[in-house]
Amino acid sequence: MIRVLLLLVCLVSLADAKRPNVLFIIADDLRAELGCLGDRHIISPHLDRLAARGRLFERAYCQQAVCNPSRASFMTGLRPDTIAVWDLKTHFRKTFPRHPTLPQHFKAHGYETICIGKSFHNTGGMGDPQSWSRPAVFHEGPHWADTVANKLTSKPSRKNAPVTERIAHSDEAYWDGEITTKAIEVLGEKHAKPFFLTVGFWRPHLPFVAPVKYWERYDPRDITLPVSWTAPDHCPEIALHNFREIRGYARMPKQFPLTVEFTRHLRHGYFASITYLDAQVGRLLKALDHHGLRENTIVVFISDHGFHLGEHGLWCKTSCFEYDARVPVIISTPGMKQAGRATTSIAELIDIYPTLAELAGLPAPKILEGQSLVPILDDPEATVKSAAYTQHPRPAYYRGQPEVMGVSVATKDFRYTEWRDFETGHATAVEYYDHSSDLHEKRNDVAKAKKSRGRQLLDARFRAGP
Repeated sequence: MIRVLLLLVCLVSLADAKRPNVLFIIADDLRAELGCLGDRHIISPHLDRLAARGRLFERAYCQQAVCNPSRASFMTGLRPDTIAVWDLKTHFRKTFPRHPTLPQHFKAHGYETICIGKSFHNTGGMGDPQSWSRPAVFHEGPHWADTVANKLTSKPSRKNAPVTERIAHSDEAYWDGEITTKAIEVLGEKHAKPFFLTVGFWRPHLPFVAPVKYWERYDPRDITLPVSWTAPDHCPEIALHNFREIRGYARMPKQFPLTVEFTRHLRHGYFASITYLDAQVGRLLKALDHHGLRENTIVVFISDHGFHLGEHGLWCKTSCFEYDARVPVIISTPGMKQAGRATTSIAELIDIYPTLAELAGLPAPKILEGQSLVPILDDPEATVKSAAYTQHPRPAYYRGQPEVMGVSVATKDFRYTEWRDFETGHATAVEYYDHSSDLHEKRNDVAKAKKSRGRQLLDARFRAGP
């Protein structure tokens, strides 16, 4: 009997050893702007190298451009409407309590699941302890607290947080450096089980802070400016917002639009934050190689949503425009076919859950609303879907329930958006951007909107009312 039990234990251990590890890296507020995406003004060598040995998705989209709804969505593999999470305060466990999250699903199938950094929303007890095999670290806290200015004062607060900060400190002066150091320690552990390690970075989210060496990698005179400084022609007012998030930081001008000089300064800070983030990813990947883990580890890099840096006259997120909806996604698997070839096939963040489940040989919960991207990992010319869906409410930060819900669909040819009364589903405003000639969405072509198949696509995806 003892021999049988020992044999079973050995067989289980052998099966675990063959299962791939997962390193799931999440950036915060990183729009689809990296060197590997063709943005040569961005210095991101480590992410570029990851893309060179993986599959870069050039047309990947979030489901809502704000932290909690997006993260709750891709961590559950369900759309914001399904889990009824559209704001920063609703926990998906209150609206959809029994559904297993992505890491929880791996945990249930014999993985050790570990969270270092921001994975779910970071304030108000919005984490999810049951997803992890051990307590999450560096997960909670307000973004404004991650400034040297606040760490040196006895009364840290948002109003004391500078909107940008460049100080001659080490990488560990900010949370992302500490997160990386801790994650490297975890990678160096002896793992009895395959691991699912989520590393959630806080950058390049506001405030735009990074050690001075990352600022100095950019010449301020070469910092690119917004492609378009004003709202799109014929754009409905409801599509815009007052970008209140950035207004709350210290040293922000009272008057908008911002000057060219200050716009360039903020963009400089955002780009420096990206390069700082990229350096942390480089440290992680180096540790993965150092410990001989790369050949049995799936590496996924995503951002929770995009960001505006003055385009359309907007800052931050909470819109349905391409700058907010589109995100970088890189997936690298051991022995990947045609590694380094990017794909223009459309993908959504909710596709990450079923993709990782299939790659690890796990059965996926039937209720998942995403689709596995494995066919595209095998062949960059393959497609699994023809459209991606993003939404956002109005008011952008509402109380109670939204008044209006913006629902948007992007195909390879266009973006179509309707602003629907939340109670009735009636469209009060419509947008259409022809991506074949207007990728930066400078003109709302209302005439084409009436002829497009956008409405049919939205009607098939979104409910008519609550």
